[in-house]
Amino acid sequence: MSLIWPARKKLLAVPNLIYPQFATHNAHTLAAIYHLAGQNYYPGQYEFQCLHGMGEPLYEQVTGKVADGKLNRPCRIYAPVGTHETLLAYLVRRLLENGANTSFVNRIADATLPLDELVADPVEAVEKLAQQEGQAGIPHPKIPLPRDLYGEGRINSAGLDLANEHRLASLSSALLSNAMQKWQAKPVLEQPVADGEMTPVINPAEPKDIVGWGREATESEVEQALQNAVNQAPVWFATPPQERAAILQRAAVLMEDQMQQLIGLLVREAGKTFSNAIAEVREAVDFLHYYAGQVRDDFDNETHRPLGPVVCISPWNFPLAIFTGQIAAALAAGNSVLAKPAEQTSLIAAQGIAILLEAGVPPGVVQLLPGRGETVGAQLTADARVRGVMFTGSTEVATLLQRNIATRLDAQGRPIPLIAETGGMNAMIVDSSALTEQVVVDVLASAFDSAGQRCSALRVLCLQDDIAEHTLKMLRGAMAECRMGNPGRLTTDIGPVIDSEAKANIERHIQTMRAKGRPVFQAARENNDDAQEWQTGTFVMPTLIELENFAELEKEVFGPVLHVVRYNRNQLAELIEQINASGYGLTLGVHTRIDETIAQVTGSAHVGNLYVNRNMVGAVVGVQPFGGEGLSGTGPKAGGPLYLYRLLAHRPPNALNTTLTRQDARYPVDAQLKTTLLAPLTALTQWAADRPALQTICRQFADLAQAGTQRLLPGPTGERNTWTLLPRERVLCLADDEQDALTQLAAVLAVGSQALWSDDAFHRDLAKRLPAAVAARVQFAKAETLMAQPFDAVIFHGDSDKLRTVCEAVAAREGAIVSVQGFARGESNILLERLYIERSLSVNTAAAGGNASLMTIG
Repeated sequence: MSLIWPARKKLLAVPNLIYPQFATHNAHTLAAIYHLAGQNYYPGQYEFQCLHGMGEPLYEQVTGKVADGKLNRPCRIYAPVGTHETLLAYLVRRLLENGANTSFVNRIADATLPLDELVADPVEAVEKLAQQEGQAGIPHPKIPLPRDLYGEGRINSAGLDLANEHRLASLSSALLSNAMQKWQAKPVLEQPVADGEMTPVINPAEPKDIVGWGREATESEVEQALQNAVNQAPVWFATPPQERAAILQRAAVLMEDQMQQLIGLLVREAGKTFSNAIAEVREAVDFLHYYAGQVRDDFDNETHRPLGPVVCISPWNFPLAIFTGQIAAALAAGNSVLAKPAEQTSLIAAQGIAILLEAGVPPGVVQLLPGRGETVGAQLTADARVRGVMFTGSTEVATLLQRNIATRLDAQGRPIPLIAETGGMNAMIVDSSALTEQVVVDVLASAFDSAGQRCSALRVLCLQDDIAEHTLKMLRGAMAECRMGNPGRLTTDIGPVIDSEAKANIERHIQTMRAKGRPVFQAARENNDDAQEWQTGTFVMPTLIELENFAELEKEVFGPVLHVVRYNRNQLAELIEQINASGYGLTLGVHTRIDETIAQVTGSAHVGNLYVNRNMVGAVVGVQPFGGEGLSGTGPKAGGPLYLYRLLAHRPPNALNTTLTRQDARYPVDAQLKTTLLAPLTALTQWAADRPALQTICRQFADLAQAGTQRLLPGPTGERNTWTLLPRERVLCLADDEQDALTQLAAVLAVGSQALWSDDAFHRDLAKRLPAAVAARVQFAKAETLMAQPFDAVIFHGDSDKLRTVCEAVAAREGAIVSVQGFARGESNILLERLYIERSLSVNTAAAGGNASLMTIG
């Protein structure tokens, strides 16, 4: 039908303008074209085509003379020509296509298939189906429309077609209106606030363009906002989860309705290109729908109790998406919110707050406090009334925040939670089997999209020696074709960096590398207007720097700078070790056609989000839950099933399992893997036969255990997205009571981790009495060196004074931020999800020759 319809309506209707060439091996399609074209054939009217080695018996009946009983129509035989490397993917794709269940070539080989069914008229088949279904053109039930991609749980965000002239005209009108509006960003409290002295907000691409005006919250306004948040917290918590969800969903609808207005602000205030701005609005909408859906289906105010006032500190690089995501999660869980946006992008944040209030969030439940981190942020996070902090930004600032809040406990004596998502030294590994053209496209998107100002952006490209020169030559040429300039033009590929400070830092790094003698390549395409803009705006040209080794890059460079290292095939394991040794673990990409290499990289890299044969930016909410490990973040992942639980003070023990069971779980728990992981816990359970309380705890943890489970997440065709829970490597267990120590050990064994105990008489004696399989999972260190040991989680039982001391000592360590679970003596409600690491893996299945799963749909 897809070939016959355009042939009938267009291609054969204007022979003076179009010379149609119909490539088909389908006898029915060929016959239909032949009759649609009519009997008055003349040379040059049209032709058929077939692939060399295919369809030859069919076309023997076509190309001969009429006198010989043939059709006397021309057929061009074509064949791909090139190297094995170039043609392999194409040939595999053709094999998949012709091997599909619905393929004519496949069906004609089936001797049991009746001839009438093989040559059935597709028009009649469609009409018959329409009679049965009551309507023609109903989508295939197994192929969802874009809006329904995620099933019944939530709808997908709507996009904006930049190739549609009507959409562009509407967008142009909205942008003109946007430019005329006097945007303002000032504190938004429960009470009205004064205008105060405003400062201009400047377009980073065009300094003469004053986007709007804003002012910082005063110390007294921050104090008032804190008191409002405390007063409103119980009111908002009392709101039923379903009502909170409905408000967030209304906010999502309003945000989509105002998409063009928001796009205009993102382009002018944050320097976003149009495609980036659209994607950002969509991500914000997806966050609202995702968290609303989870709280609507899984939460109950009787059993799920929030933290209280939560501070949300968001970055300038995603001033709407991350800003909205943090707030939506905190509100969904029932917390009141104090939102401090980045000082560079307060205007778009003010619009986000206005939308939430319009949707029905009560005044005082969410409040906006613009300003600098050193003033507004410091005052907020230092206040004892704050019960949680959500932060996206630099690792250094996250560490300071953790040390700030480590001195406080909440009303229940628990440490104040910090959810931090920080940067990374993100690498992409490319071996000699990769398709160079695809690598270059994905590298450009990963390294230079958003001017490299993404936490997930590619920083180090690791090329196998064999293909390094060829790949770099093509990459340099592609960089030279990227258009850098004002993002207010549709033709712009790369916009400005956020401000002059960012530009200076990036250029200082480039100069340092030049001074070291490292090869530096810079290129971008310009038009008549760009050259002047480059001088006045905060632009940094896309840059390629070749390094001697991975370790030479000591810190993240947040901008359009890509570093390159080369490696020998035999050094792949060593390269992965170097990447892990950096301590960062946010994103990692790999381009290869070798399954063993994919398994080696994804199995040994300590990275939160892994991408195979695709770019490594643009994680989608609920499809690629996003967040790193080590120096790249604390977890849980944003847009993932664990996130909301970190924002609760109390929830049922089986809450996480309920959520995971409700979500699509096409990957069931591997029973053999679970048995293996839980073998030490089983041994402890049997050993505790004369300790009924401990035995009950062990069985409860065994029932709740999720380590090693993998789930397939919904997503677009051509991708396979999985989410896996893995045990943290080592957990520091601090207790001076035997029952508490064994409870901690049971939790550690339930997730498959190792316990770190103090090397003292109490713990040594306890270890001697344990089964060998259990004792083997315990490691020891002298008490005075415990804090210097590697561990990535802490469980503590004891009094609040000692807990506070432990929190301060853990926060004072160098390296990754480590969270502490603190309990009073005798408590056993250890949260197992805090002992897991989440891994997201996104595989471009189409890169291997096509999306084979579509071929199996009947």
